Amino acid sequence: MSAATQLGAGSPPAPSTPEPRGGWRAGMRRYPLTWFFSLAFVLSWVGWVPYILSGNGQGVLDFTFPGGEAAGQLLGVLPGAYLGPILSAFIVTAVADGRPGLRAWAGRMTKWRVGWRWWAAIIVTVPLVLVLTLYALGGESPVMPSAVVLVAFLPGLALQMVTTGVAEEPGWRDFAMPRLQDRFGPVRGTLVLGPLWGAWHLPLYLSDWGGPHVLWWTPVEFIATTIAFSFVMTWVFNHTRQALLLAMLLHTSVNNYFSVAFTGMFPSLDPAYAGHAFLVSSTAAAAVLLLATRGRLGLPRA
Repeated sequence: MSAATQLGAGSPPAPSTPEPRGGWRAGMRRYPLTWFFSLAFVLSWVGWVPYILSGNGQGVLDFTFPGGEAAGQLLGVLPGAYLGPILSAFIVTAVADGRPGLRAWAGRMTKWRVGWRWWAAIIVTVPLVLVLTLYALGGESPVMPSAVVLVAFLPGLALQMVTTGVAEEPGWRDFAMPRLQDRFGPVRGTLVLGPLWGAWHLPLYLSDWGGPHVLWWTPVEFIATTIAFSFVMTWVFNHTRQALLLAMLLHTSVNNYFSVAFTGMFPSLDPAYAGHAFLVSSTAAAAVLLLATRGRLGLPRA
């Protein structure tokens, strides 16, 4: 004990207050993953209630989010998204790990010096793989992107990074994945995270986000896709020494392609092919990475 913490020369140390065994703080320290996923689901789903009940969803409430479909989704979906994974990760990290944990969590979010080749590879490879898969599945040759698409592509990607990327990945990959890997290993950890990541989106199928006509297999296909794509996300996250920005870029590059370029490049293709192509390409990439890394998915050996 240092002199600054002593009551006086020769005085015995003050008795410390025992840590309470119960309470939500103790539970959060003991079960951080359970608390994180529970908070992420509850906070987001509650935040999405107005959007789902509005004219953009089930029409129970007599109002519609302004700005058309795209702006309505942004105004209706984003608040609940920000209330979920990122806020839950911050709360649980602050309680369970304190300031050192928050510094490590934030440090992965700001790690961007991983080599320009990684950035270029993701920006180029994701659209290329999706275009080739759509061509193979749909049998329709892609149309050269218009000037509007080319001009909007990078700004759209930047918008996706600060909306979808920031809202989700500090929770899924930055908070949950390191803990899941430590407990279960990279493969089983990814198999836990993938379906939970997909299930978090399920209430949005009751709104414009899910499209006007949702068949029973559409959310099933989506969850299968999030499982397969999670293996690719895990590999990028691990192989870049947990540089979250690269994982965010991978995630949002897919969203950005389908939002900005898909319809213009494949004007006659049924929109359902977007989901099919995402599932097929993710499954193929996951299989290659699992075989090439022998299940390590870029995780360094201890």
